[in-house]
Amino acid sequence: MSNPLQQTIEALAKEKGIEPDVVISAIEEAVATASRKYYKTGENLKTRFNTDTGQVDLFALKTVVEEVTNPATEISLNEAREMYRPLYGDDVANSIELGDEMEFPKATEVLGRIAAQTAKQVIFQKVREAERENIFAEYHQRVGEVVSGAVKRFENGDIILEIGRIEAVLPRKEQSRAESYTPGDRVRTVIKGVNRSAKGPQIVLSRTDPALLIKLFEQEVPEIYDGTVIIRGAVREAGDRAKVAVFSRERDVDPVGACVGMKGTRVQSIIRELRGEKIDIVEWSDDPIALVTNALSPAKVQRVSIVDDHERVMEVVVEDKQLSLAIGKKGQNVRLAAKLTGWRIDIKSEEEKRREVEAQFEGLEAAAEPVEGEPTAEPPAETALPYTLAGIGEKTVRKLVEGGFESIEAVAAATVERLSELPGIGAKTAEKILAAARAEHGTAEPPAADAQEPS
Repeated sequence: MSNPLQQTIEALAKEKGIEPDVVISAIEEAVATASRKYYKTGENLKTRFNTDTGQVDLFALKTVVEEVTNPATEISLNEAREMYRPLYGDDVANSIELGDEMEFPKATEVLGRIAAQTAKQVIFQKVREAERENIFAEYHQRVGEVVSGAVKRFENGDIILEIGRIEAVLPRKEQSRAESYTPGDRVRTVIKGVNRSAKGPQIVLSRTDPALLIKLFEQEVPEIYDGTVIIRGAVREAGDRAKVAVFSRERDVDPVGACVGMKGTRVQSIIRELRGEKIDIVEWSDDPIALVTNALSPAKVQRVSIVDDHERVMEVVVEDKQLSLAIGKKGQNVRLAAKLTGWRIDIKSEEEKRREVEAQFEGLEAAAEPVEGEPTAEPPAETALPYTLAGIGEKTVRKLVEGGFESIEAVAAATVERLSELPGIGAKTAEKILAAARAEHGTAEPPAADAQEPS
């Protein structure tokens, strides 16, 4: 380019990743805005960038009319022709017709410092808008993609990352609590969304979204990348544990083995990237019972039965020593398994299940044996329960009521030992009952497992 302003425009356009025409248009509009503020004549002002001189030319536009009513924007046909005749000759002057627009040059040197400042602000605003539109156009199609960036600074708990030439934000809620960073650290994140109207960085990143886990597996496992192995579901509690369900389209390829890799190299690479987050890789099955059995890994399941197909509730029985592993720390294992499978899972130990069955038999026997000397009668209809507890079956609540616990407050005030004394209620069930009652009463955290017992 020939002149300094054109060179500056080209450099600015390249730096901001926008077309030079956008910058030129911004400059033209800026000078027009500043001119209107300076002249205040009501004229129809127009600007045009002169590529030869590198200057912005300013014109007042006037429409050719028969009779002038507004001299600031109109000129008569005779006056226009008389003005053009000495400059361009009779032919050009006579070619002017009604409705034509004529340009009258005006000086821009007189605009002054305030006008220049106004022009600068308009240029900055227009270039910024164009830059934001470009970022939106480029990145809204890349949502779900993994990108790498450098930590630039921290703002109220949010992390600002530099991705190439632009800034993006990793909000506090999208950060894993197991991770901490310092400026300059390289971080891999997934693009969660692009905000068109935000004042700060437009691109929102995430380190907690399951999409990050899926993309990392695609990068580390060739069989997933080429479509031989498919990820059918992924759930996470970022920083703690994740579960991934995989399925193989070829019989000879073990989907779990492919993801784990030789001596665990593939999955270990992902665990390192997620700062030690434990990852359970399970095989997907279209059979819900097999899927739930797999999803509760690493716990070993004894048997699974569907309690309510419509409500998607399953009962899982495990060995006594496997119960805490199946439920997981703070209910994490069963919670993730339920999210992955879409089923509510009620986990019981063998001892708990045995007591429940015995209590049912005792109830049946008591109902079947009439008292000697008394006439047999129909058993009375069961009365309505005074309360319910989340995750606790109706039969168990009825035992509580029969044992003297006639309100949630009474249950919440009890102890595990006291509840365990009731027929058919073991220590583990007592713990679940107490946690549910205290959560309902507002005196404790909700119960660990979000699986409910059948009614």
